[in-house]
Amino acid sequence: MSEDKRYIVSIRNAFFTGLFILLPLAVTIIVVNFLLDKVGSPTADRVFELLDPNWQKIPGVRTGLRVVSLLLVFSFLTLLGYLSRYLLGKALIRFTERLLSNVPFVNKVYETVKQIVDTFGKDNKAVFKEVVMVEFPRKGVYAIGFLTGDSKGEAQYISKDHLVNIFIPTTPNPTSGFLVLFPKQEIKSLQMTIGEGMKLIVSGGAVVPPFDENQNPVTLNNPIETPISSS
Repeated sequence: MSEDKRYIVSIRNAFFTGLFILLPLAVTIIVVNFLLDKVGSPTADRVFELLDPNWQKIPGVRTGLRVVSLLLVFSFLTLLGYLSRYLLGKALIRFTERLLSNVPFVNKVYETVKQIVDTFGKDNKAVFKEVVMVEFPRKGVYAIGFLTGDSKGEAQYISKDHLVNIFIPTTPNPTSGFLVLFPKQEIKSLQMTIGEGMKLIVSGGAVVPPFDENQNPVTLNNPIETPISSS
């Protein structure tokens, strides 16, 4: 590859890496702006029009109402988060999901976003036991994956090794990936948390979690070999 092509590829990769890093923040800003534009600001303007004309002349009244509308939007999102933990809130969310699933195009967008959110949710953190490094898709090439547990059933029965299930997500969309059954002794555990591992994968390796080299990783019968410096 020529120097010019390598430069272009480097710029392209840096652009997409930055895009994926800012994507969660951008989605949050879009949602909040949508609620403010469709709910908060119209409500504040309507309340302002109903005020006594003398009150309307007071400097900062309209700005104050917009600040209150912003607080109401954040309060609504917080309340929705609390309600989702209880039976009534869960029933309401399921009802809304059923409605959205019947709307063409909207259902595809909603399902895609929901899959990504669920991947980072606390429920999947319970499924993923730890972050591991495995040789995939061939020897000498390493991939980051998530240990989900011991292999069972027919696959384990016909294998001579003690197999474990490893989910290897794709970048930048971690909702797809590969289920690979590895011998337990070939797995290398990593210090990083599940969330840190997800950030590393989604960012294409740009967001690297901190590493304490004095803390030896706990590996599955296969300690990570530390290179020995020549004296």
